[in-house]
Amino acid sequence: MAISTPAKKKIRVLVVDDSMMARSMIMKGLAAHPRIEVVGFAINALDAKNKIPAVNPDVMTMDVEMPGINGIDFLKQYLPTRPMPVILVSSLNLKVFDALAAGAVDFVRKPDQQQHNVDAFIQALSQKVIIASMAHVRPASPAASLKTSAPAAPAALGGSAMDRVIIGLGASTGGTEATLAVMRRLPKDIPPMVIVQHMPPGFTKMYADRLDRLCAMEVREAQSGDELRRGLALVAPADLQCRIVRIGAKYTVSCTSGPKVSGHRPSVDALFQSMAETVSCKMVGIIMTGMGQDGAAGLLAMRQKGAYTIGQDKESSVVYGMPGVAQNIGAVTIQASCDNVANVLLRHLKTLS
Repeated sequence: MAISTPAKKKIRVLVVDDSMMARSMIMKGLAAHPRIEVVGFAINALDAKNKIPAVNPDVMTMDVEMPGINGIDFLKQYLPTRPMPVILVSSLNLKVFDALAAGAVDFVRKPDQQQHNVDAFIQALSQKVIIASMAHVRPASPAASLKTSAPAAPAALGGSAMDRVIIGLGASTGGTEATLAVMRRLPKDIPPMVIVQHMPPGFTKMYADRLDRLCAMEVREAQSGDELRRGLALVAPADLQCRIVRIGAKYTVSCTSGPKVSGHRPSVDALFQSMAETVSCKMVGIIMTGMGQDGAAGLLAMRQKGAYTIGQDKESSVVYGMPGVAQNIGAVTIQASCDNVANVLLRHLKTLS
């Protein structure tokens, strides 16, 4: 007699949106996924607060802009008492980053009315719900508020040796705030950096602008031909592969379309592999929180070429996927908590001067 295995438990989702049309689209789309069960909806944050105890969701999707209490204020007020993975459903709006700072796990851009965009939206949202169900959620601390002062950036590094170092950083789920936590602790004259953060089109420029406002160094969205230099961090643009190119003694970035690498565009592996193949000066690779394994193979290639590599540890990762795989395959020189990555990086850089 055959023994049947129990079915995998479905992920219980509460959909919060004040638009009846958006709610219907999201609920219908998520309910069609075999691993997801939509257990209810709420028309605003207060309605959600009342319904959460009754439906006990594993994950919540939430619009950022709602009448009454908006999504940001709701997250600040409610998540400390009931930690839960929240996926934001947002238009192209800078407030999404404030909501991520308040404790949301990830976000998806709202589609327009074209059917193929709706289908892509539902596919992306379903995938993020599944990832979020495995996330290690912590309520944002008061220090995460942008109204509080940033950590004091350390003194300038100085020294010409820092002109011959290139830093690559890759992150995904939970990475927007993790990367910010690292960048805010670095000095103005940090060696050139290139950052890959998995993010929908339109948001990478806003994210780069936000980092530029909050960090000591200059940060901007990368464009093909940008030259790497000290004090400049470049964020890979969404939907393009960002690689480092050597031209004589100088290094620039190439941002091009093309196939996905390790399932992503931009891909951390694409950046790290290009560094392993192209960069002849000192290198540092940093891999932060994220689902999957993008960046692990590239980080290993960098380490095999002599790079110093840092992986975010399990305890501080929202999702210990990318850094976990990198650790398991021997790609990581040292692990560090999110709050300590910058200190580990700076200690290493000082050994090079």
